[in-house]
Amino acid sequence: MAIPLATPLNQVIQRKGTQSTKWEKYGDRDILPFWIADMDFASPDFVLQALQQRLEHPILGYSQQPDSLTQAFQGWLVHHFGWQVREEWIVWLPGVVPGLNMAAHTLTSDQSIMIPTPVYYPFLAIGENAHVEQILTPLRLVNGRWEMDIDHMGQQLAKNTKMVFIANPQNPTGRAYSLKELQALAEFIQTNDLLLVSDDIHCNLIIDPLAQHLPIAHAVPEIAKRTITLFAATKTYNIPGLSCAAAVIPDAQLRARFQAKEQGLVSGVGPLNHIASEACFNDRSDWVPNLLTQLRSNYERLQTVAGPRMSTLEATYLAWIDVRDLGLNDIDAHFENHGLGVSNGKQFGLEGHIRFNFACPEATLNEGLARLRESLST
Repeated sequence: MAIPLATPLNQVIQRKGTQSTKWEKYGDRDILPFWIADMDFASPDFVLQALQQRLEHPILGYSQQPDSLTQAFQGWLVHHFGWQVREEWIVWLPGVVPGLNMAAHTLTSDQSIMIPTPVYYPFLAIGENAHVEQILTPLRLVNGRWEMDIDHMGQQLAKNTKMVFIANPQNPTGRAYSLKELQALAEFIQTNDLLLVSDDIHCNLIIDPLAQHLPIAHAVPEIAKRTITLFAATKTYNIPGLSCAAAVIPDAQLRARFQAKEQGLVSGVGPLNHIASEACFNDRSDWVPNLLTQLRSNYERLQTVAGPRMSTLEATYLAWIDVRDLGLNDIDAHFENHGLGVSNGKQFGLEGHIRFNFACPEATLNEGLARLRESLST
C-alpha cells in the first residue's frame, strides 16, 4: 500500500492497531493518550519518500553511518545554531538515552553525578545503571518558570561529584534556558571541575517566539571541552521509532572514554534510521515552522483550560501542570476515570503534577481539553 503524503497536521490518523505504544496502552478503554512524547502528526513527506527510496533495495543489513549523515548533521547545527563542529567530535548512537548512560559509565564507582529535577524519567535511572551515586537537586519555581538553583546545587555538591546532567530544553517543565542561566551553570561547572551532559533533543521545538535554544557548548565555548551534548531529529520530526542520535564531544580524551563504553552497551543504528535522520537534518522546508504554528495554537488553547496550574512553557510540546490542590490519592486513576492518559509527575521526580502532551490534531485536543476541564474541577 502506498504511503499517503502531504497529510495535514489537523488530520486525525487512526493509530490503534498499529502497535503504537502511546495508543495501545489503555486497550479498549475510552481513554485518550496524552502521556508519552510521541506526536499524533504524520511524519514529513520528505522522510517517508527517503524511506520508500531506500526500500527499493531488498536488503536491510547491518549498516555503518554514511558520511552524508554526518555532513547533514554538521550543516543542520550551522543552520539552526551557527555552530560549526568538527567531524571527529561526533559520535553516532542508537538514541539519546544510551548516550546519557554511556556518559555516566565513563566515571568510576566512587564518583557521583548531579541531576536537577523534575526531569525526563530515564535520567533518574542513570546512577543505578552506571553504579554511581546520584544527587538529585530540585529546580525552583520563580514567577511560573522553573530555574536551576545554582546556589543550592553548590550546597548539595559532594567531594566526589564529577558530572552534571541536564535537559535543555527542559523536560518536563518546558524551559529553554537563557544565556544568563547557561553562563551561571558554566561557571558552576568550571569552578567545581565538573563535566556536563546536556540532552538537547527538543532543541527545535521552541513554543515561545521570544525564547531560543542555545547549545551550551556553543553559547559558552569556554566549557566546550567539559561537555557532551546529545541531539536527535526524532522528536521534532516525529520518528521516535527510527531512533538515531549524535553526541557532540569536543574533547578528544572525554570522547575516547565515551566511545569505549559502547562495547556491549549499545547496538548499531539501522539503515532506515540513518536515512530518516539524514532527511531531517537536510530539511530547510516550512515543515517545522508549520508544526510550531500548530503547537503554539494548541498550547494557547490548553492554557485556557489549565490556567495558572500550568508552568510557563517556552519549549517542547509537553505541558507541566500542578494538580496538588486536588488532593488526589491516585493521580493516574483520577485522570483515567475522566478518560485521560497523562504522565504522573512522580516518575519525573515531583509528585502532585502531571505532564500533558498537546502535540495532536485539533479534534483530538478538543475532546482532551473537555475531559481535562472536567477532571480539574472535580
